[in-house]
Amino acid sequence: MSDRHVFEYALLRVVPRVERGECVNAGVLVYCRAKAYVGARTHLDENRLLALDPQVDLPGVRAALRAVEGVCSGGDAAGQAAQDDPGRRFRWLIAPRSTIVQPGPVHTGLTADPAAETERLLGLLVR
Repeated sequence: MSDRHVFEYALLRVVPRVERGECVNAGVLVYCRAKAYVGARTHLDENRLLALDPQVDLPGVRAALRAVEGVCSGGDAAGQAAQDDPGRRFRWLIAPRSTIVQPGPVHTGLTADPAAETERLLGLLVR
């Protein structure tokens, strides 16, 4: 058997002005069913975001990104989602929404270490 497992991931995008269609990648969500793993890592390039919209609510964006990380980590930080399994939490987080922080399309891959994959994707696609 291979030690690699299928995982799914989606980018978290900050869309400060929906009517303009511009966005900044600000995080990545990763789910691996075989490892019962769901995780998120975020990095907000505030200067890039302010270049798109100087009036953007930076504290609100930071809070929304922290909330996503909290839902992934489970426990008290996940609020009502704490009782849900990792797959349900991931599916809830990737559901389309019209807020300033939006998930992108879901992609798949293979990994032996979903937590390390989360870090790799953050570095590759966000930072």
